[in-house]
Amino acid sequence: MLTVGKVLRALGMDADPRGCQDVVTGACVDSRQAIQGSLFVALSGEHTDGHLYVDQAFESGAVLALIEHKIKSAYPVFTLSDRPDRLRKPPFSVIVPNTLEMLQNLATWWRAQFTIPVVGITGSVGKSSTKETMAALLGYKFRVLKNKGNMNNEIGLPLTLLSLNESHQAAVLEMGFYVPGEIELLCNIAKPQIGVVTNIGTVHAERAGDIETIARGKSELVQALPAKGLAVLNNDDPRVRAMAAQTPARVLSYGFSPKADLWADAIHSEGLAGIHFNAHFEGQTHRIKSELLGKHSVYNLLSAIAVALELKFSWMEIEQALRSQELVQRVRVFTSNTGALVIDDSYNASPTSTIAALELLDELEGKKVAVLGDMLELGQYETEGHQQVGRKAAKVAKKIVLVGPISLQTRSAILDTGFPEEDLRWFENSDEAAQFLQTNLKTGQTVLVKGSHGMRMDKIVAALEEKI
Repeated sequence: MLTVGKVLRALGMDADPRGCQDVVTGACVDSRQAIQGSLFVALSGEHTDGHLYVDQAFESGAVLALIEHKIKSAYPVFTLSDRPDRLRKPPFSVIVPNTLEMLQNLATWWRAQFTIPVVGITGSVGKSSTKETMAALLGYKFRVLKNKGNMNNEIGLPLTLLSLNESHQAAVLEMGFYVPGEIELLCNIAKPQIGVVTNIGTVHAERAGDIETIARGKSELVQALPAKGLAVLNNDDPRVRAMAAQTPARVLSYGFSPKADLWADAIHSEGLAGIHFNAHFEGQTHRIKSELLGKHSVYNLLSAIAVALELKFSWMEIEQALRSQELVQRVRVFTSNTGALVIDDSYNASPTSTIAALELLDELEGKKVAVLGDMLELGQYETEGHQQVGRKAAKVAKKIVLVGPISLQTRSAILDTGFPEEDLRWFENSDEAAQFLQTNLKTGQTVLVKGSHGMRMDKIVAALEEKI
């Protein structure tokens, strides 16, 4: 059990960890998320400063705050060099040299108190859906800790680890990447014994650089694994496959080719009812059925199965788990206020994930409509990526609605295929597109909504869900 006394000792204060027995239930950097027992870490950001909200965190139940300088507060403020006998009963603040580093150091120390298996997941596309699928599958036997939402960076991952407690039996942690060295840092904190790499693509190329730099950054996960660990690699992606030579750990490859250790064939989509396929491993074949949508979901399932096998699941347990667990998927399906069937995949987008979403749309019934927003942060791959998506959309959809200035490149590629111009509409932003769709969609149409998070395609989804 994590207590205030243990936190202070871990941070370097000469304190008796048996003192200050108030329980720390987790950590946060947003005072609005503070609950009873929270550790509040005050970070200085571009738009606001957490030091301004320390007292609000305490009023919501926080028991300890880490700050970098003196603040005006109704609660006591101490330093790491203060004598332990000066400490009062929480809540109080402690001044530390760097709150982010202290958060990371504390999470590293707390992670080391547990011997549970930790799985790290990275890749350009599918990290979150793979994390959710894997956590649900492992949850059949274990109590699993996982990142909430997109808490997968140098702040979110330490916050996640500080919610570890004695009831957890495994952790599944998504690891995000923007620049080289970031995943190495996350691995130093989380110490994963199993690493999963989904694929390498052009997501965040604007910040990270070219695709080879992205591949090197993602490979930091497999390089950090222990010799007795396991690297689970997508055999169908040549850059991921090459990582087998960069890890000291054992390798288990997965994919659609018989060259992989765990591979799938006879994949059949049942539309909105899910998918089923044959999974081959060590000379045996197992029929797998899942409610996840689209052929691309098979990759998520294969990597989750690979980790489950490593953690001593039997095939019977895996099959039972997939039948009994409600696997979380980001794609959501609903009937709009106009009568159209809407596939809400609006959370984010890259060329790879958008093409996969279009393939799912192609598998479904109804007259197909693709509503596609700009794909951001592609850097040098921006034009090529939008053109690829445009050509795919032209093959799948009967009507296409584009959103955002970059999507003019998508528009050009669509028209170059001979797609009828009268069936193609372009809007500068999601508000304009939402107004058009509310009056033009109808029963019998199946509509995909997809775009980068910054394009606010969720506004379109909200408008189509709104009761008229």
